[in-house]
Amino acid sequence: MKPEFAQFDSEEEPTGLSGHLLIASPTMADDRFSKAVIYICAHSEEGAMGLIINRHADTMHFTDLIDQVFTPGNSNPITLTEDCDNLPFIHFGGPVETGRGFVLHTPDYHSKEHTFPVNNNISLTATIDILKAIANGTGPMQSLLALGYAGWAPGQLEEELSENGWLHCPANSKLVFETAAESKYETAFKTLGIDRGFLVNQTGHA
Repeated sequence: MKPEFAQFDSEEEPTGLSGHLLIASPTMADDRFSKAVIYICAHSEEGAMGLIINRHADTMHFTDLIDQVFTPGNSNPITLTEDCDNLPFIHFGGPVETGRGFVLHTPDYHSKEHTFPVNNNISLTATIDILKAIANGTGPMQSLLALGYAGWAPGQLEEELSENGWLHCPANSKLVFETAAESKYETAFKTLGIDRGFLVNQTGHA
């Protein structure tokens, strides 16, 4: 499936847990979200949407994505920056619409019509223009690119929180953009100041 980058539609101001991290409980029953750390991009009475930020899409690299989105013969070809080592990994953002792409990034990049500021530190853009900018070295200073997303119907996330499926805390740019994917789960728990083993034991003796 050819990845799709389209406008992220949201006319609402960020509310609820927007800009927070969801951290899967050690007892998470859904294998799709086991040890997942999710950045919540939008949360309101209409539901919630977020991106898993600690799972790489091992079968695709940024250069592969560029090749798929910008096919040979395109009238506006892309020239990749020479510093390919700094190109972003592709993340598995979630099980919904896995052919659709999203970019979390620092606010130094902004498209007036297509960038959605989640908060003062992190924005979301979902158009191919940001891919062009990243590829040629004019994109945001820090970014995280994901295919697919996690979504919740109205009231669903609140129910899962009440059932202790998730923990949450405010996000910070260092954890989102600079921490290695394989370390984000443990780092998020340290941010909470909670011993993960204690949670497992408490649940086991309930």
